[in-house]
Amino acid sequence: MTRAPAVLTPLRRSDARQLFAWINDRELVLFNAPYTPVHERQHLKWFDALETRRDAVIFGIRRRAHGRLLGVCQLVSISPVHRAAELQIRIGAPSARDRGLGTSAVRTLVDFAFRDLNLRRVSLHVFATNGRAIRAYEKAGFAREGLLRQAAHIDGSYVDVVVMGILRPDVR
Repeated sequence: MTRAPAVLTPLRRSDARQLFAWINDRELVLFNAPYTPVHERQHLKWFDALETRRDAVIFGIRRRAHGRLLGVCQLVSISPVHRAAELQIRIGAPSARDRGLGTSAVRTLVDFAFRDLNLRRVSLHVFATNGRAIRAYEKAGFAREGLLRQAAHIDGSYVDVVVMGILRPDVR
């Protein structure tokens, strides 16, 4: 399969239904968070609030060829004082996984963070058990900075959390 680059786009109102399905997909959520069902009203309230948030930016991940929503990526906890943010990503469409889409989206989002938001640092937290995500982050230029032992309680077990980061000079 061709590894077409990810295209980041603003979310559309029509994406809300797909996002709602993904946030309630237990197996998908467990890749990066404890699972808690989300009610539709709660989800729509969150979706509507995205436009006014100053501490976060969220993008849909698509391939240029078809424009279908394949995932989302975002910068949260954006600090203009520290010029830093935390990156989060979710590839929701199973057919889009292991195709380089996550790495491409992360690279594009980091470029946006440094070029357009003038950030100096982007960090993230990833479960140590999520080797696929760790490899994608490393390919995108992130370095491991630490390990938070048994920092998350996921599906009845404690898991370690890897802290990763990338600094503006690290981007090539």
